[in-house]
Amino acid sequence: MNNKSIITRCEVQGLRMTDQRRTIATLLDSITDHPDVEELHRRVNEVDRSISLATVYRTVKLFEESGILEKLEFGDGRARYEDADREHHDHLINIQNGEVIEFINSDIEQLQEKIAKDLGFKLLGHKLELYGVPTNKKQPSD
Repeated sequence: MNNKSIITRCEVQGLRMTDQRRTIATLLDSITDHPDVEELHRRVNEVDRSISLATVYRTVKLFEESGILEKLEFGDGRARYEDADREHHDHLINIQNGEVIEFINSDIEQLQEKIAKDLGFKLLGHKLELYGVPTNKKQPSD
């Protein structure tokens, strides 16, 4: 992961960067959650009300096709997005409210490597999505 800005990665790929695309890219660089396009549009409109929902859709699609954004689908019918150039992490999805919690667990990483090796594979990558509901126990973020 090289942690270059989304605008820089777009320019390196030769994408034409309009002012509206720059605004969207700047916002995407600042987010830490997993918005869908409608939520992204709402946030972009706080900065520039002239950017239409269609422009956000087209820009997100372009960034996804260029490998700049990663599309995530957590089974709720909403495609969500995150920067494709982030450190590896897994997701825990609260099915009651749709909250997505990112986590890294070295035990899980080692177990996945071991499973692949035991089955005769070299692991090149993986995605782990856990789905659950909160218990009455205190959450790690509390």
